[in-house]
Amino acid sequence: MFQRFKEFIGKNNLFGPADKILLAVSAGMDSVTLVKLFHTAGYNFALAHCNFCLRGDESDEDELFVRKLAEQYDVPLFIKPFNTSSYARANGISIQMAARELRYQWFEELIKISGYDYYATGHHLDDVVETFFVNLTRGTGISGLTGISPKKGHLVRPLLYAYRQDIENYIKENKLLYREDSSNLEEKYMRNKLRRKVIPLFKQLNPSFNIDIIQTIDRLKETETIFRCAVDEKRKSLIKYESDRVKIPIEEILLLTPVRTYLYEFLSPYSFNAAIVNEIIETLEDQPGKIFYSATHQLVLDRKYLIITRIEKDKENKETLLINADTTEIYEPVHLKLSLLPAEEFRIRDRTDLAYLDNEKLTFPLMLRKWKKGDYFYPLGMKGKKKISDFLIDNKVPLTDKKNIWLLCSGKDIAWVVGHRIDDRYKITPLTREIFFLELLLLF
Repeated sequence: MFQRFKEFIGKNNLFGPADKILLAVSAGMDSVTLVKLFHTAGYNFALAHCNFCLRGDESDEDELFVRKLAEQYDVPLFIKPFNTSSYARANGISIQMAARELRYQWFEELIKISGYDYYATGHHLDDVVETFFVNLTRGTGISGLTGISPKKGHLVRPLLYAYRQDIENYIKENKLLYREDSSNLEEKYMRNKLRRKVIPLFKQLNPSFNIDIIQTIDRLKETETIFRCAVDEKRKSLIKYESDRVKIPIEEILLLTPVRTYLYEFLSPYSFNAAIVNEIIETLEDQPGKIFYSATHQLVLDRKYLIITRIEKDKENKETLLINADTTEIYEPVHLKLSLLPAEEFRIRDRTDLAYLDNEKLTFPLMLRKWKKGDYFYPLGMKGKKKISDFLIDNKVPLTDKKNIWLLCSGKDIAWVVGHRIDDRYKITPLTREIFFLELLLLF
């Protein structure tokens, strides 16, 4: 178990030996195993515990257990109570979803203020299988069937090589104490029904079910890569971007096979769900003028095009956008592709539409905003700071283009004048381990 733990971390480049890791510890079997493995490996870590205040005394006892665990291993401890029920009501979401959102929001905040590099959860391969079936039951595209990623931004999952049985064996071998969450026995939750009733039936039908389903999920991941390439190729050839609108030619859509899948992929970045996409398809050959709405955009069925525009709420929303560490693509206010690359696997291309930033120097979420008077940065290759206004003059940016200059900001710093130059403070160096790579596809 321990050797595989070390190998999995190295193989997936989860973090380095000098990194500081926050461990999400619930008091359950998975997180207790995570703590023991990190301690045995000699990593620099702290514990972070969420008290969701949902199970009365039981929640408080979990918190007390984690406090004693931190004392036992002599590591720092972060604890935060949440009024989870109130948050769920205020946001119109389930208790489970509320707990998930509160948990990850807090972990991201801790990363910013605590000096830790990553946070780790105790997800394992059985969680991957359960997530597959949860998404399958609710209805999903191919991405919903590709499991859980070992690394996503600041989040790492070092136990994704192990099954629940491996963890149970490790607990017994090391005589580790843990607490059982009583809600895990309640079959009103879908995951518990799957875990306790559905998946055991599959194992009866196929004794090697666990191994076979994980192999299937791995193949689906590879299939999704091919699928994404095909969709992106069609997207680039068909979709037209014009200042404040996106246009998709109806005649070209009708030639696609399968049209439903392609159109869903084209429209989902603008928050159109599968049901609305189905309605749009049914009206493609009808009289023009029909309008469809998502939470953020409207789509007009024109004579030759589907025309997508943003539903404007206010000026501030239009001129700022937050970018999380796990964001891979944004379409407005500028079209950017984003990815995280190991430092050893890149080659710099000297183009102003590409930005290579040292990921460890960035503070997420990043902010994309318009430039304003008084903004300054430290242009790459120059000594000292320079006002954005002077930089644009020196680079002979036309007056008509100046009003549409966007800045990528890390905290209060400007990390990239989009499409022009990065800030010298965020450049990659021989010490850089991960590169946050951005490609500008379209500047509206």
